[in-house]
Amino acid sequence: MNRKNVDMITLQVIMNALYSITDEMNLALIRTAYSTNIKDRRDCSCAIYTKNLEVISQTELGCPIHLGIMPSALDYVFQQMSLDDLDEGDHIIFNVPYPVGPGHLNDILLLTPVFVNGTIEFIAANMAHHSDLGGYAPGSMASGLREIYQEGLQIPPLKIVKKGIVDEELLSFIVQNVRTSTEVRGELHAQMACNNVGAKRLKEMCGQYGVASLQNYIEAQFDYSEKRMREGLKALPHGIYTYEDYIEGTERTPPLVKIKVKTIIDNNGILFDFEGTDPQVDDSFNSNIACTRSACYYVVKVLVDPGLPPNIGTYRPITVKAPYGSVINCKAPAAIANSTIITAPKVVDVLMGALYKAAPERSAAASNGVTSLFNIGGTDSRGNLYNYIETYAGGQGAMKTLDGMDAVQTHMTNTRNAPAEVIEMTYPLMVRSNSLEPDTDGAGRFRGGLGMRRCIQVLSTKTTLTLSTDRMAKHPWGVYGGMGGGTSHCILQTPDKVVRELAYSKMTLPVDTDTIVTIITPGAGGWGDPFTRDPQKVLKDVREELISIERARDCYGVVIRKKDRHYSIDEALTDKIRAEHVYEKES
Repeated sequence: MNRKNVDMITLQVIMNALYSITDEMNLALIRTAYSTNIKDRRDCSCAIYTKNLEVISQTELGCPIHLGIMPSALDYVFQQMSLDDLDEGDHIIFNVPYPVGPGHLNDILLLTPVFVNGTIEFIAANMAHHSDLGGYAPGSMASGLREIYQEGLQIPPLKIVKKGIVDEELLSFIVQNVRTSTEVRGELHAQMACNNVGAKRLKEMCGQYGVASLQNYIEAQFDYSEKRMREGLKALPHGIYTYEDYIEGTERTPPLVKIKVKTIIDNNGILFDFEGTDPQVDDSFNSNIACTRSACYYVVKVLVDPGLPPNIGTYRPITVKAPYGSVINCKAPAAIANSTIITAPKVVDVLMGALYKAAPERSAAASNGVTSLFNIGGTDSRGNLYNYIETYAGGQGAMKTLDGMDAVQTHMTNTRNAPAEVIEMTYPLMVRSNSLEPDTDGAGRFRGGLGMRRCIQVLSTKTTLTLSTDRMAKHPWGVYGGMGGGTSHCILQTPDKVVRELAYSKMTLPVDTDTIVTIITPGAGGWGDPFTRDPQKVLKDVREELISIERARDCYGVVIRKKDRHYSIDEALTDKIRAEHVYEKES
């Protein structure tokens, strides 16, 4: 079949069928997983590829950070082994970040060749974040480490299943090197089952359409996506857009680590050049180039054409350059565990900062700018090792016509919050409080979303805590006169009631039984002059206890009176304050 004569209705049917396969794979993985991190929080992603390793479809239920990394990781795997060496029923496991593997060791990639009539026609793949991969601290994402060898078990591309038979020796070796062996063993079996679902559905599609016809429509899908992306880029003002932002350092690094980008939009597509970004650091928030590319792919898609099918055609007009040895394209064996939660979100902020003037109607102020990590592990009352890991939500940046959402996962992750009941049933922890954090909005005509507060009491012994966040000192920025969002805080209350705030936003430290750990995540930036916000929206936020009466007056110029639990706007005083504000701006 000539691709020029592709039937567009059939193309749409096949495209959606392929995306439904990856969604079904992801649901199979979630439903058969063991850990809270996957079965409740859904920290996993699935995709399918051609035999030429071109991404066909990716689930929208997955994490953007995984989906952008997987193509590069897949290419590297098959530089190390040949497709000719694979048999039906084989599964390949891999987690090494260098040179272009997963973003950190916890993200294990599992690949499965799909045979049709004795020939490999497709690759089914998934990536899942495991609760522990060994290393210095529970959760394998400690701060303060110099090299990847301290972070956990590295697994090069290996067959973990051979002709349908699990290699129990390899599986035993892996689980021997992790703290949560039951969870990791179960998770790996869930990943195998997930890919088997994908392989079954792809074979069914080949039976329905024929291999040659299906592959022809897949190629047409690539061309369709590339054409839409190029047309979308043409609609943006061509030019050069620059921005820089900073990751907050630790006691082992500079106080601020710069990420800088020059973005060029022209007839050839879009180029991101990160020349001027700071060198890699002596801590665990370095990033490999695959992780950086993932952030770039994400930003272009959401700004140019959010509904565009994410396949190889979508990414063809995008070029990424980053200095080798920089914090976003580091050299082995630099520590890398926090790349996906610290560095990739900051790359997104930098790109958004560069492009909001090119596409203001589609862009946003800075979101919370970090995937805040709360990771704690120790020994429970029965003497078993456990590890609780969760990334906490924060504010979403305001947009041209919309407020940002409160306490939501943004940009490179869309994982869910673990329910308090699940945490307390599964781990020796007590959730003392879980709430929005008032007054962390970035004030604006449209306000940024609020961060959240969670307090957890530790009930275990021999416990190690890792907290990794950002925006403790530098506020998420607002645009067009919008204010910055609230900052993060990490607070410990010892068993003898001594309260202290951690000096750094990224720390790994031991904690005693009955310590209460509080993490407050950042809010997000606002859009537009706060004094132009609809006063009724300000009143509503006060009534819902999202902002205080003082903040309504000082940041929005809205004076609110409270009488017997009833709130009302003092319109005369509000008009006076806002008129003075306009006069001061014009002067």
